Amino acid sequence: MARHCSACAHRQRREIDQAIVARPDSIRDIAGRFGLSKTAVARHKAGHLPAHLTRAAEAYQVASASSLLEQMQALQARTLAILEGAGDPKTALAAVAQARGNLALLAELTGKLEHAPTISVLVSAEWVTVRSALLEALLPFPEARGAVSARLTALGGGRGT
Repeated sequence: MARHCSACAHRQRREIDQAIVARPDSIRDIAGRFGLSKTAVARHKAGHLPAHLTRAAEAYQVASASSLLEQMQALQARTLAILEGAGDPKTALAAVAQARGNLALLAELTGKLEHAPTISVLVSAEWVTVRSALLEALLPFPEARGAVSARLTALGGGRGT
């Protein structure tokens, strides 16, 4: 026999649905507010939430992101206007700094700027150990050692011999 959904049968189902869409991560709070179990709310969210409410929530998130981008672009325009009208160097420098920050945020919002870390193996402890061992092993071969050392220096990895 199929289990009936206590959230679907609840007299405040509409409010429950709206609460799930508005705050999808707070199932425990929603359950407590409407006198339901967490599992009942989770089950309802997974299988019984009207599709139009889910689509509306997604559309709202997209609209908010678009609005954020538009607001950031407007802020940048105002900053550049202040820069153009700046009479003193202090105001101009402050506007330049703000404009630079705005551009970085705009680039991030539009996906044109990545914050991936840059890792340089040339300064890692392991590389220093390998480089030292390599140059030490080449001590009996001064010509080869000199060539390897010169090449490492050219690559930026040879910090002395």
